[in-house]
Amino acid sequence: MTATTAPLLAPTTESIAAAAAALRAGSLVAFPTETVYGLGADATDDRAVAAIFAAKDRPSFNPLIIHLADQAAAEALVEMDARARILATHFWPGPLTLVLPRREGCPVSLLASAGLDTLAVRVPRHPVAARLLKAFGRPIAAPSANPSGRLSPTTAAHVAEGLGHRVAMILDDGPTAIGLESTVIDLSGPDARLLRPGGLTAEEIEAVIGPLAGVEAGLGAAIAPRSPGMLESHYAPALPLRLEAASVEPDEALLAFGLRVPPGARKTLNLSPAGDLTQAAANLFAFLRRLDASGARGIAVMRVPEQGLGRAINDRLRRAAAPRSAFPA
Repeated sequence: MTATTAPLLAPTTESIAAAAAALRAGSLVAFPTETVYGLGADATDDRAVAAIFAAKDRPSFNPLIIHLADQAAAEALVEMDARARILATHFWPGPLTLVLPRREGCPVSLLASAGLDTLAVRVPRHPVAARLLKAFGRPIAAPSANPSGRLSPTTAAHVAEGLGHRVAMILDDGPTAIGLESTVIDLSGPDARLLRPGGLTAEEIEAVIGPLAGVEAGLGAAIAPRSPGMLESHYAPALPLRLEAASVEPDEALLAFGLRVPPGARKTLNLSPAGDLTQAAANLFAFLRRLDASGARGIAVMRVPEQGLGRAINDRLRRAAAPRSAFPA
């Protein structure tokens, strides 16, 4: 890879073949999923996986999600019990990641799972991701394509801004549909546990397999997280965030939600004037990026309801507002 910015390529048969060849050569490729853009590498290649951590400045104890073409490919890597198969039947391909025990002889790099005896796997729904996985023919390790702890990319341009000089190419298929990372469920023990809220709601999952154990968040550096997205200070813009804002100062930017928006902000962006949580989720990272570049001294954030996708939105906002001392070195 050179210091120049990687090309943004439309997902043609030729560009997808070139992306698969780059992955086989150990290079990094950014590609769209239905959630956010992913930073992909050959999950079976230790050097390629290490390149992900280097590119993102990501803590080595924070596991990566392994993207697969279908359920059969997942079953070759992990032990899937009845719960996992039911969830896969209902929600794969889609924004659901399952943490499951690694099979003996699993070829995925141990670095990708941070040395844990589990693996986080999912089958993405996005047609470009599916075509790339089919062309590559191996598991792809792919966290969000952004510097670690910063805002996740929902467009190819976001990838280029943050990591364009560290990838071989960027497959550009426009904005992502969901705009939040996948929901992560730990099925490695007797209780199904929600590790990270995301693009699939807890209510949808519970309707299929019953109650989930509570969210595990903010484990910090002292305990190895069992899934991505569990560091306390994460998904953060450069400006400080002030949550639950009912008013705004003239030198603040405002991330609004709903119809009743306080006036007077330096710049205001409304996640959803209609109060639509799906629209708010899709806008979240892109709007935070724009407010981060507004020249304000900080970002005031209006209250988002703690329900459905609102839980995932608030999870990201709480992490973004966490003390910056929580950032890993």
